[in-house]
Amino acid sequence: MRILVADKFEQSGLKGLAALGCEVVSEPGLKDQALADRVAELKPDVLIVRGTKVGEPVLAAGPLKLVVRAGAGYNTIDLKAASFRGIYVSNCPGKNAIAVAELAFGLILALDRRIADNVISLRAGEWNKAEYSKARGVYGRTLGLLGVGSIGGHMVPRAKAFGMHVVAWSRGLTAQKAEELGIERNDSPLEVAAAADIVSVHLALAPETRGLCNAAFFAAMKPGSYFINTARGEVMDEAALQAAIREKGLRAGLDVYAQEPAGGAGAFAGNIAAQLPAVYGTHHIGASTDEAQEAIAAETVRVVRVFQETGKPPNVVNLARKTPATCSLVVRHLDRPGVLASVLDAIRGANINVQEMENVVFEGAEAAVARVNLETIPDEATLAPLRAAPEILELSLIRL
Repeated sequence: MRILVADKFEQSGLKGLAALGCEVVSEPGLKDQALADRVAELKPDVLIVRGTKVGEPVLAAGPLKLVVRAGAGYNTIDLKAASFRGIYVSNCPGKNAIAVAELAFGLILALDRRIADNVISLRAGEWNKAEYSKARGVYGRTLGLLGVGSIGGHMVPRAKAFGMHVVAWSRGLTAQKAEELGIERNDSPLEVAAAADIVSVHLALAPETRGLCNAAFFAAMKPGSYFINTARGEVMDEAALQAAIREKGLRAGLDVYAQEPAGGAGAFAGNIAAQLPAVYGTHHIGASTDEAQEAIAAETVRVVRVFQETGKPPNVVNLARKTPATCSLVVRHLDRPGVLASVLDAIRGANINVQEMENVVFEGAEAAVARVNLETIPDEATLAPLRAAPEILELSLIRL
């Protein structure tokens, strides 16, 4: 298996891939047309990236089978184009959770104690204890979480260690889970915004979360409260946040932005990051700790190994959650050559599309059960010859 690594990647990960017997080509810094050209030339089975964008030209350039995002988010990969070509896209969820939670809390404390402003003044030879002694403190404050997955879940014990009360909203947060975490469950993001002194966002980017933190959300936040975003820049409306900073005295700690330069360095024209002292910004470094990157490298190697051994990579993000199948054709049959071929020939003859299929063999390899999910229900004229076949023990239909 040939693998192209198009971003900076831990040496332990490169060694791990080589130990699998893979041909590994590491060329960090490839992007855009240069990446597409290299894929066309090298013809890798697997492409591994971190921040590099993988668009339709790259996916169309060669016979890729799998793209691994060495990180949690995958919005830099054209999932629609990958799905159209039958290319798996996998990520490494949860491996950077602690690192991101640490940065989120670092931004909270930095905002509250104005740490960056302190440093800037001291480096300029200024002593201004009177100004920088003004701080609210986080003890006894309410932290509002949007998203209580891997990262948001790590925020909870850290908040409790600082003596904070936690309220949260998440699409999967049940009353039982909230009770287990010892937090208060809110029914909506707006409810969290209204209740919290500090809001921290830990949501994946999806159609339903894009622009979730909008003008109405910021209007619901308390005057002078803090807004932390270490998730994705597109989850917030930057213009609405800027207006809330001006009109309500909100302060923000941001690690992500709607428009970020590609690669590790470049010019940044994000106006919102220039609004010091109201905004503290970092350079999308939430996952950038040694611990997190080693964990992500190990998970990337695992994804490739499982794919190599089974043809089914873990953590796939672009498989259909629901297919157009309307029924399942269950075929209990003798485990003989040609039996399933005859079933598929009959389905094809009826011009019916197969959505999913599996075949389970019983111990002794004498009999098996196939389940074939179909777009439309076959008529009896299609099924009758199959029922009469001696190799087919039973045929049944289950409506989905």
